[in-house]
Amino acid sequence: MRFLLPALRAISLSSRTSSSLSKAASAFVSGRTVAAVPPPSAIGSRGSCVGARNMSSSSSSSRDQEGAVADRTRNLVVDPFCHRQFAERASRIEGYAGAVFEISISEFEDVVNSRYDPTKLVDGYAPFCKHLFVINDFTDARVNVLPITSDNERHLRTRYEARTELELPVLTRHFDRDSLLAGGGGKDERDVFPVAKYLDLILYSREQIERENAAMGKEAGGETDTAPWGIVSIKAQDVDRELPMTPITIMRNALGKDQGGSGVELSREAYMESVAYWKDHANVL
Repeated sequence: MRFLLPALRAISLSSRTSSSLSKAASAFVSGRTVAAVPPPSAIGSRGSCVGARNMSSSSSSSRDQEGAVADRTRNLVVDPFCHRQFAERASRIEGYAGAVFEISISEFEDVVNSRYDPTKLVDGYAPFCKHLFVINDFTDARVNVLPITSDNERHLRTRYEARTELELPVLTRHFDRDSLLAGGGGKDERDVFPVAKYLDLILYSREQIERENAAMGKEAGGETDTAPWGIVSIKAQDVDRELPMTPITIMRNALGKDQGGSGVELSREAYMESVAYWKDHANVL
């Protein structure tokens, strides 16, 4: 029996060593670094590899890393061209008086990405343009298009406007918001401008955005600008279908990319449909 004990210990040690080597080899083949693995209860319900590798990191660091991954995998991102529609950036756009969202850009992107469905994309005026209509239950954006009547036409204004410093200014027509409210006979803002039922997200493909940026000498965006679709404009409205572009926008889009256009040939049919609608309507600014 004395002679058997050392042999048994040797066999046990050999077995443990072989098991460890086997695990190490498996880890090497699968590309993982060999490390002590916590029990499942310590990893969390998702069984995240990130959580297993960073058990010693703070929870805020983990959330930051997950947020960075989410940014890189988003389908939609608010393009810098559309930043003027958000309060956190609108102050930087001199003279812009359009509809501005109080919600932050990152919060807006979170909501619309959670509702993104590629089967719901609607064709726009060109192959690179799509529309996505979402229910507006997360902003206080108000309808900003009103029919022109004999009572409100006195509130119409015109001006030459360029949406960016690189675009050619064009003549536009709009209702003056302050004038409408002042002439509303004491009506509440919600009565004059009801909260919109839908948001029309106007999307441009990443390739088109990059082409236009290059033509106008703009630098490429950051890491999050790899999303396949950029939100270039947001319309607050009461219908889940596209409203016609204004005639002047159609004309401007027909210009070359270096003048702020899209380089898309003007369609007379689309232009006349636009005139039929906008001769009786105007945006509110």
